[in-house]
Amino acid sequence: MTDYKNLYNEKLTTPKEAVQLVNPGEEIVFPVNPGEPPMLLEAIPQNKKLEGNYLHRMLPSSGPLDISPHKLKQVSIFLSGADRKYYREGFIDFLPNHFSDIPSLLLKRTAHPVIMATVSPMDDEGNFSLGTSPSYVASLIEHAKTIILEVNEKMPRTFGDKNRIHISQVDALIENTVDLPELPTPKLSEKDLEIGNIIGNIVKDGDTLQIGFGSMPNAVMECIMDKKDLGVYSEMLPDKIVDLYELGVVTNKHNPVSPGKTISTFAIGSKRLYEFMNNNKDIVMLPCDVTNSPVNIAKVDNLVSINSSVEVDFYGQCNSESVGGMLYSSTGGQADFTKGVRMTKDGRGVICLYSTAKKDTISTIVSELAHGSIVSTSKNDVDTVVTEYGKAELIGKTFSERAEALIAIAHPDFRAELRQRAIDKKLIVEETVLV
Repeated sequence: MTDYKNLYNEKLTTPKEAVQLVNPGEEIVFPVNPGEPPMLLEAIPQNKKLEGNYLHRMLPSSGPLDISPHKLKQVSIFLSGADRKYYREGFIDFLPNHFSDIPSLLLKRTAHPVIMATVSPMDDEGNFSLGTSPSYVASLIEHAKTIILEVNEKMPRTFGDKNRIHISQVDALIENTVDLPELPTPKLSEKDLEIGNIIGNIVKDGDTLQIGFGSMPNAVMECIMDKKDLGVYSEMLPDKIVDLYELGVVTNKHNPVSPGKTISTFAIGSKRLYEFMNNNKDIVMLPCDVTNSPVNIAKVDNLVSINSSVEVDFYGQCNSESVGGMLYSSTGGQADFTKGVRMTKDGRGVICLYSTAKKDTISTIVSELAHGSIVSTSKNDVDTVVTEYGKAELIGKTFSERAEALIAIAHPDFRAELRQRAIDKKLIVEETVLV
């Protein structure tokens, strides 16, 4: 430990000095929030050498730096409330992706990225943990030209393949112990609980879950508190997973790829979640090109994949990332899991959404997606769609059968209109007459 500590002290510096290691034209990669390094981010503009550089961020917790895009082009991998308006104003760019592809996409852009990340304190063997956010960064470490770390005592130490950076790999580090970004606990509506109950009835004892954050996923977890021996294989570790562990609902007893272990690639939630993760060997944090690889997902028998969407058309196409034809978020891992779950034994893929939007003034079950909408999940990969009015099992159904099933779970105020649109599109024929 003594040698490692000396090496640590040699590399310990100030944020201003640390960011000077970035040379013109190099591309900087931040982990997904809350693995972003806030002090390093703030110091980046102090590097006067910047010219033609890029900064890649995913679900950032703060807005973009006030710096010329000619010096530093800022790129979002998944929009959040912090950078959405800046994308729409053209101030930042966007990199299309499946979550599983992010490491290879970034390496295609630059063979040797600069990694900046918040990490847990160094252990006795000289290793730092990427904590909440191995995601795509874990797969880039071995390719990195420069590694600059922000050591935060509140970043949980987590375990998993590639979820370590050794002090010998580090070029510079700073210390900054601050609270990690947290997500507020969503307030559940009656719609959320209706959807949660429907999906809860799809989940069986012994199943393994992929589930994310937000009000609908939280409602699902509320409605499965009576289940037994569930497993978790998910890109994200949500806050409410702690409740499921403490109640003995999640045991991973039947998890086919990792018995007794919860698998994830990033986490964001409350301080309670971060404390639960710290030094918890039941939690394995792996790179996203491992967790989200459809090949690996296909090995998870009895997987229930739960994702949300914005609108679904009669064909089963799901737009889960744009609103009114404008990009709102990203594909994330939805396509990875909707495709992968189809290849599992007894896998069930669920897409959930409210039946209406804009205070019940528009239907989210539509005859065709809004102009400019992005297809996140294709008609060939969709399985089951759930609203507060029920579930529509689309897999194995024709277009006309899909239209009927989706109209049945639309808001009652829009069903007559939707049926007429289906008739106009010749998807539903009121009377069949042979000519």
